[in-house]
Amino acid sequence: MMNRQQYFSKLNQVADDLAKSYADGVAVNPDNGDNLPRRDEVISVTEKLLELLFPGFDGRRSAGNPVALMAEIHQELSGQICRATRCFTQCRDCGKGCEDNCDEIAFSLLSCLSSLREIIKADVAAAYAGDPAATGFEEIVLSYPGIKATSIQRLAHVLYCAKVPFLPRMMTEYAHSMTGIDIHPGAKLGKGIFIDHGTGVVIGETAQLGDNVRIYQGVTLGAANFPKDACGMLIKGRKRHPTIGNNVTIYSGASVLGDVTIGDDSVIGGNVWLTESLPAGTKITARPPENHLKFAEDR
Repeated sequence: MMNRQQYFSKLNQVADDLAKSYADGVAVNPDNGDNLPRRDEVISVTEKLLELLFPGFDGRRSAGNPVALMAEIHQELSGQICRATRCFTQCRDCGKGCEDNCDEIAFSLLSCLSSLREIIKADVAAAYAGDPAATGFEEIVLSYPGIKATSIQRLAHVLYCAKVPFLPRMMTEYAHSMTGIDIHPGAKLGKGIFIDHGTGVVIGETAQLGDNVRIYQGVTLGAANFPKDACGMLIKGRKRHPTIGNNVTIYSGASVLGDVTIGDDSVIGGNVWLTESLPAGTKITARPPENHLKFAEDR
């Protein structure tokens, strides 16, 4: 057993070693870290936004006058946008102009809620129409992971388009952690999107989905490759994920990779690996695996 003096001597040495790692200039310990957005507060704001999209479904607030909740969200969201902006730009005090811009972005998201609700209503209707096990819209809103994932992504996409750093990805990764569905905030989703079951679904940043797209578990809409510049660094900002047309169904385990286009009314079967475009109305399936049976009398 160490005595008190030995304990604090060793503890001070460990603290000194840790402090040296903070000073190595690596981004896991940013100099401006005091301005990082707060994860718990971003999650809290996200859940409050969901209350406005689905009033009464969390058992706390009903569809009455939402002004007080909207004011609360506006203040909290604006503050987190300011923190993220200051950290990203390495500016500790951006002044009133920065704060006014953050206020405007937060208010613009609130202004989008009514139109987002109309789109999400189409998502819920698509889930009900596409799932014979669904008993009603209430069950879908309360329990279907695809609705939660796409609703949060639609909120995050508004902030992504406003070039807000950090927050959009934090929101969609929160949804990912709860649902197993990973949709980048940059992805463009049409209306009537139905992600059935959903576990393991991945939709990349530059993916575009048309209206009434149905996706099952384990589907990847990803990049086929990652081009690099002359210095060997990944080239960012290019379209590298699929464009999916209207009324397309993609069954479980399928991977559609690269900047390809899947035409309207197409069907992509389970476990298909696809790296080329398809014209409208195409149905593509993978050859089923062979099953080898061994019976007791053959052993």
